[in-house]
Amino acid sequence: MTDTTQHPDATVRNAPHRRYVLSLAGIFVLLALWSGFAPKHRQDWLLENLLVLLAAPILWAIYRRLPFSRLSWTFVFAFLCLHELGAHYTYSEVPYNEWWRALTGSSFNDLVGWDRNNFDRIIHVFYGLFLAYPIREIFLHLAKVRGFWSYFLPFDLTLSSSALYEMIEWGAACFFGGELGAAYLGTQGDPWDAQKDMALAAAGALAAMTLTACINRKCQRDFAREWADSLRVHPPDNAPPTPGRP
Repeated sequence: MTDTTQHPDATVRNAPHRRYVLSLAGIFVLLALWSGFAPKHRQDWLLENLLVLLAAPILWAIYRRLPFSRLSWTFVFAFLCLHELGAHYTYSEVPYNEWWRALTGSSFNDLVGWDRNNFDRIIHVFYGLFLAYPIREIFLHLAKVRGFWSYFLPFDLTLSSSALYEMIEWGAACFFGGELGAAYLGTQGDPWDAQKDMALAAAGALAAMTLTACINRKCQRDFAREWADSLRVHPPDNAPPTPGRP
């Protein structure tokens, strides 16, 4: 992978994807406008989209500073679209079961053995599945990690950020309380909801990094050497030589 982080004009790094990224941004804005039109719970929609507003400057900084791939932009776009769908209906009330029944005449929940609305659980899987790869690209370019750490650290950050979100969600639910707190928390009576959400996000990230490692192992000639080298302890540059060795 070519290192372009020192390019004098940061915007050049994403110049090949400019039209593509702008197209995705335009589609997302339209979807966000639709999501904000008569949402099921207006205050919950505002809370959910506060996260999007916080993410916007981060994505802009990435566009300006990092050579993100088209695949990473696609993954981020897909996750944000799913998030807007959840924001419109609230995560625990997205009517996927009704949509499936309209298409097939049967219940999707009955088909897979679910007894609750699991859209929120699906989104946590996709959080790990879609965002671990872009996070890996950030580590590759900013921290210059390679080998094992380029797969473990995205998994680790996905899991830790999922745990942080669950704590924010809990704090917001306690602060607002009532119907808004319940809608935002969306536990549907499951006392282990937060733990299951974190586990599913971790499972999605693990699947993404495992698939990425398998593809790189097949396509990258020095994969094994880079992996082994990343796990080797390297002495600091100013360390004195080991006695008996040159």
